[in-house]
Amino acid sequence: MTQVMDVAVIGAGPCGIAAGAALKKAGLKAVLFDKGCITASIVDYPPYMTFFSTARNLELEDVPFVVPGGKPTRQEALIYYRRVTEHFELDVRQYEEVLAVEGKHPSFSLRTRRQSDGEETVYEADSVVLATGGFHEPNFLDVPGEDLPKVMHYYTEPYPYYDQDVVVVGAGNSAVESALELFRAGARVTMVHFGDTIDRGVKPWVVPDIANRLEKKEIPSLFRSRIHEIRPRSVLVENTGTGQITEIPNDFVFAMTGWRPDRSILKSLGVHIDAETGIPKHDVRSMETNVRGIYIAGVLAAGYNANKIFIENGKWHGGIIAQSIIHRS
Repeated sequence: MTQVMDVAVIGAGPCGIAAGAALKKAGLKAVLFDKGCITASIVDYPPYMTFFSTARNLELEDVPFVVPGGKPTRQEALIYYRRVTEHFELDVRQYEEVLAVEGKHPSFSLRTRRQSDGEETVYEADSVVLATGGFHEPNFLDVPGEDLPKVMHYYTEPYPYYDQDVVVVGAGNSAVESALELFRAGARVTMVHFGDTIDRGVKPWVVPDIANRLEKKEIPSLFRSRIHEIRPRSVLVENTGTGQITEIPNDFVFAMTGWRPDRSILKSLGVHIDAETGIPKHDVRSMETNVRGIYIAGVLAAGYNANKIFIENGKWHGGIIAQSIIHRS
């Protein structure tokens, strides 16, 4: 039998959970789907990561987030968001990927597939909220050799790279923190970045640390540069100003160049996406797209500028969506 619900929420990260909680409080039957586990993006963070935001700013629906320090760790956040899920008794279908959404308001059809056995199921929903986050696939370097096994677009911990020549591409938070950890674990780290210096958005308490390492050349830096080619035992780096190419020894490459969201379902439904900004067309007062009954929540609304929306402001989207649906009905 086809299962019917008021709202299907695609994505069970913090903003998807926030949407599910707001919809539940509004008296709507909502089901959350995720191709992985809940808060999968946080699960993939480095084990010892600390959030930029305070615990209070990461709270959902007035459920207290209490931590010993001012800023929560990855582990504390994982525990908290699971507690929120349990508190609101959210119906979350983990490891059940939404393959397609068809139809129109108020009768959307969702086809899903479970990871465990490959079984496909069809659901019906009056409305659909897409909260799939911004980590569908990395921003690739698009250079020869990027497919070598030594190239990674994610970072977990530094210990396997002791006494290895490591290139870190980028200069945002992920790049800077991974470079520092790798350096302290005994890797020989070189940073490569197209800009003149580290990004302005790097956590303030990290800036003095990386600035000192760069100044002392403990972490060599090639700014105003791009990766030209990745070879099995070296990397070719091009200076974007002069065009000069330098070859440096290399064992591993961490391309910390950011990620991009999956907009395929939005496009299949006819949601207009701005070519320049990557932002799906939507009404910020309701978070509804140009397709009636299709809503977006979280970083999807930021387009290509993923730093525009975080948990602390994306968490409010669920309440806005819930009110829009309630007033319409």
